[in-house]
Amino acid sequence: MQVTIDQATQIRQGEELNREILNDYLKSQIIDFEDITEINQFSGGYSNLTYLVKTDSKEYVLRRPPFGANIKSAHDMGREYKVLSLLKPHYPKVPQPIIFCEDESVMGCQFYMMERVKGIIFRGKDAMKLQIPEEQMRQLSENLIDNLADLHLLDIEKTGLVNLGKPEGYVLRQIEGWIGRYEKSQTDDIPAMVQTAAWLRANMPRPQAPAFLHNDYKYDNVLLNPDDLTEILGVLDWEMSTVGDPLMDLGASLAYWCEIGDGDFLKSFNITWLAGNLTRNEVVERYANKTGRDVSDILFYYVFGLYKNIVIMQQIYARWKAGMTKDPRFGGLIYGIHELSKMAVKAIERGKL
Repeated sequence: MQVTIDQATQIRQGEELNREILNDYLKSQIIDFEDITEINQFSGGYSNLTYLVKTDSKEYVLRRPPFGANIKSAHDMGREYKVLSLLKPHYPKVPQPIIFCEDESVMGCQFYMMERVKGIIFRGKDAMKLQIPEEQMRQLSENLIDNLADLHLLDIEKTGLVNLGKPEGYVLRQIEGWIGRYEKSQTDDIPAMVQTAAWLRANMPRPQAPAFLHNDYKYDNVLLNPDDLTEILGVLDWEMSTVGDPLMDLGASLAYWCEIGDGDFLKSFNITWLAGNLTRNEVVERYANKTGRDVSDILFYYVFGLYKNIVIMQQIYARWKAGMTKDPRFGGLIYGIHELSKMAVKAIERGKL
């Protein structure tokens, strides 16, 4: 098996950064900042844009909202920077934040920069060529869930993370909020989405003690040690993190957790269908054992996770359909919207994951 450090590549057309302006700004704000020698773009992800900024002796990662986006709550750079700043003293698997820029005259938007942590990222598109031994895959799969449990076991009061959200009424706000987002961005008539929204409103789970949530926790948001692929070095993409019901976080991960019998679209987004990985039911069992949480309402959280993923894709697809972005990947998201909505309805009808 051959694996490489996740690399930034050529910047996509229309998503270039003004190197001269950025260089002048960073030199004015960071003591002994060297001239930027190179800027490249990381290709993964469908949301905030991520760039590799190089100087002669250091490497940084810069994050900014996508061009044309006006969904401020999903692209709040200041909040993401604050999350990293609060987490770093208590949870070592996050990059060190360097600087946050709220002056939109610099780049036309707010952005922040952090240290670069080098590691392996397993993306769904690479699944067929990874050839990871089943035993090693099993250990990594277990470590992935254990790490999520560790996040949920952080003391939100002592860390100050409690200030990142409003736990009371979190689930209800999420249900109504994401249904509203779908309705605002809807482009196609999909009956399964109407059915799923009605079911979610009618099947509110019992309250859980609040915890800190990542809200987009999956394989391609973790960095692995190149010398030990079962070790998680870092967790990335904290843009949707908050404080609330931790099973909402688990449900979001389950919605990405495809199995061998799932459709090709979902498989393209994850490697969880490869031999050795836990099944969705095994994920729930391991998480429950590690956290002591009541997971009897897990079907609700799984269905909501699917619904939320659909809405995120729908928002991106709507921007593409309106001509606000030219990335050809976004046009194909409509097929995933249909596939995931069918998965949600099937889960509801059978009454289990």
